[in-house]
Amino acid sequence: MMKRVGFTSEKAGAVEVASSVNGQIMPPVMGAAAFLMVEYVGISYVQVITHAFLPALISYIALIYIVHLEALKQNMQGLPRRAEIKAWHLRLIGMLTGFLLTCGTAAIVYYGIGWMKPALGDFASPVIAVLLIGVYVTLVRIAAKVPDLKLDDPNEPMVQLPEVAPTVKSGLHFLLPVVVLVWCLMVERLSPGLSAFWATVLMIAILLTQRPLIAFFRGETGLNVKIRQGFDELIDGLITGARNMIGIGIATATAGIIVGAVSQTGVGSVLADLVEVLSMGNLLLMLLLIAVLSLILGMGLPTTANYIVVSSLLAPVVITLGQEAGLIVPLIAVHLFVFYFGIMADVTPPVGLASFAAAAVSGGDPIRTGFVAFAYSLRTAALPFLFIFNTDLLLIDVTWVEGVQIFIVSTIAMLVFTAATQGYFFSRSRWYESALLLVIAFSLFRPGFWMDRIVEPYAMVQPDAVVATMAEVDPGTELRFWIDGFDAVGNPRSFVTIMPLGHGDTGFDRLADTGLELLQDGDRLIVDYVGFDSVAEKAGLAFDQQVTGVQLPVAQPPRELIYIPTLGLLFLIIWLQRRRHPALQQQAA
Repeated sequence: MMKRVGFTSEKAGAVEVASSVNGQIMPPVMGAAAFLMVEYVGISYVQVITHAFLPALISYIALIYIVHLEALKQNMQGLPRRAEIKAWHLRLIGMLTGFLLTCGTAAIVYYGIGWMKPALGDFASPVIAVLLIGVYVTLVRIAAKVPDLKLDDPNEPMVQLPEVAPTVKSGLHFLLPVVVLVWCLMVERLSPGLSAFWATVLMIAILLTQRPLIAFFRGETGLNVKIRQGFDELIDGLITGARNMIGIGIATATAGIIVGAVSQTGVGSVLADLVEVLSMGNLLLMLLLIAVLSLILGMGLPTTANYIVVSSLLAPVVITLGQEAGLIVPLIAVHLFVFYFGIMADVTPPVGLASFAAAAVSGGDPIRTGFVAFAYSLRTAALPFLFIFNTDLLLIDVTWVEGVQIFIVSTIAMLVFTAATQGYFFSRSRWYESALLLVIAFSLFRPGFWMDRIVEPYAMVQPDAVVATMAEVDPGTELRFWIDGFDAVGNPRSFVTIMPLGHGDTGFDRLADTGLELLQDGDRLIVDYVGFDSVAEKAGLAFDQQVTGVQLPVAQPPRELIYIPTLGLLFLIIWLQRRRHPALQQQAA
């Protein structure tokens, strides 16, 4: 069962576009950060991955859609296919075969090396190194059987897609450093720096030896020339890498100054007070401030360190202030909220390390690439706010049928939101169409917002009627208690907490079953007793607190009814835009 804490109810040119796409964030829960989240949130690793899966998936689907919309806006045409196109079922069989071979190879490597390490002991490392060399030589021999790839001329138009098989075969050996990097990080649990070191060592060895080996397998002469060519390519790569790292190094140093100032001056300890003062009790403004602070604290930090910083400094702020505003959500949603924005610092100017790296590859301007990447990441920035208020997006307490429906609706909503922010759907959107698309996306993501406006989700019970009303409420019903009391240091504090009602014949007995006894003192309802380790104590109730009100859930019509007018409005916009589509207008003419 999920633990609850505190709070809620529910233009760049084509090169710049490619740079921004490369700068997108990875799925928000990976490796060590996921294990840390297991410890902090108190759920299993599988649950963490399950809750983080859907938002990451629909974000990547939207990323592909962004590339499609950019191509449409710039009137970019796809390259013609080669004449020798295979039948669709042959291509499907080929993709499935490649997928199965990849899975089989991964399983053999993982379990094979996992068996060799305990079996061979100290001899495992030399044996694994010999096997790695054997795999490398085999892949180079495969590359020697296909022609060398020609370096693309940026001034020469590409008129046809390259052949897939020769292109893949000629560079399979370049995947080995990636395999070594992932293995060292995920299996050996080495540090990122040491993992990158071993991957770089293998890459240097490949650059020095691939040309002579390919020439040897082809029976060519002039091995000395090939060795010299490999050495020159290594030097050129080192020079280019050093140049590209200058901007990243400066950005990292700047981020380090900011993070150091926060950690060394004790600013993190007063973030709650700062956000509380600036937000003035407004829930949405509070979440916006937390998002900005997460971006600042996440600058220049690797994933695991990023999560440690934002979860330790900002997650408690969301919990405390959200609880005071009546926001009740599972703890996993809070941690994912701050982690999303912490990771988004990788693409957000002025630091944006991923944007700097992408710009170095594409040759674009780093700051401009960062702004474009941030614009494309708006879809990701919207997701944390949405799953804070609608935890169904995290697949919490849903059946598999509901999960499929949530996936379909959420994907449609994300594509609509992307079209609204890009200003292009089936044709260029007018301003009011973009505004309506935003409303449609919001309604699909959170239909409960509109249903709550039609039928109130909770009914407030006044303090003097709480005990008597509990006799009419079904046992197990989750009650929302509004509490006035004091915090650990004696400062006044108001907050909301959730507690399931116990069993019993009377309202007093049902409250007592949770470990809670209330005392009516005039028009005030006081907490008179809370049992040790009881449900009431775990909910945050304590002696001498004042209950200012209790909210009971009210039966509402299915919130999915909101989809009907929402989809009707969506089809209307599609019809209007298709009428303006240039291709359709030409067909009509």
